[in-house]
Amino acid sequence: MLVLKCAACKKKLWKYDKIGPGEVLRCHKDRIRKMYQPIALEGKVRCTCGNAIGIDKGSFIKMISKAFTYSGTKRTK
Repeated sequence: MLVLKCAACKKKLWKYDKIGPGEVLRCHKDRIRKMYQPIALEGKVRCTCGNAIGIDKGSFIKMISKAFTYSGTKRTK
């Protein structure tokens, strides 16, 4: 389980169940376990500070790699 944080203000965004060893390029909405703050989903996904985190693509969010940080462990299975 990973905890994603905004790179600009360091606020927690959401808790995400990452499967596999790769980079966090997409966050599938059905794997988001807990939302820590309301996030605008009109085209661009933004933190409450205004930083663009990703782009809403329907069933997943295409992440902007330099806009967030994460901590935690990834599932390998």
